[in-house]
Amino acid sequence: MNKPAPLLTQAPPTVPSLEARVKEYIKAKYAKPAGVYLGVPHRLDRPVSGAICFARNTKAAQRVHAQFAEHKVRKVYWALVEGTVAPGAGTWDDWIRKVEEEPRVERAQESEPGAKLGLLEYRVLRTDAAASLVELTPLTGRMHQLRVQSAWRGHPVLGDTQYGSTRPFGPAADLPRDRVIALHARRLTLTHPFTKQELTVEAPVPDYWPALDGMAPVSG
Repeated sequence: MNKPAPLLTQAPPTVPSLEARVKEYIKAKYAKPAGVYLGVPHRLDRPVSGAICFARNTKAAQRVHAQFAEHKVRKVYWALVEGTVAPGAGTWDDWIRKVEEEPRVERAQESEPGAKLGLLEYRVLRTDAAASLVELTPLTGRMHQLRVQSAWRGHPVLGDTQYGSTRPFGPAADLPRDRVIALHARRLTLTHPFTKQELTVEAPVPDYWPALDGMAPVSG
């Protein structure tokens, strides 16, 4: 499934969410008169779009959740970031800590309470004079990890004013909660909870992203 931004993955019943939409779809498609179970093994941040999976029964949810917890799911993101990222590929590692009672994280030292290591692999796909299209593969699952690890190197995700972006992105929005950023969950690869076959889903970027073929491809 391709989550649109800025829709929440989960929310209270009175707030629109992707979970609620999927439950309504299942209820209508399978003519379920009662409530619908839907497992949510992982989430995407509100301003982020892209590939996400749900589970329709508890056993599937438990098995898929275990894959995420054990880092057996391969997640690949695309991000449009400010500036030219160099070198063109590599690994980023940072110690990250959630700020108490606030929906953000900050840089930390390894020895500080609450510090967790954030690790990802990156590869520059395309670039122009002002921005880079970067493929990000997280090896850990920290809050806002991709956003801050890029921003801390001087390359905030376009539209991500929370972590330093100065460039607008996406449709105009009156409220901060309705703004989107140029971070997209491109691919998700996991093992089917029953057939044990490898499954890969790929989500196209939203229509409001700029034409990526206008950027020069990066070889190697």
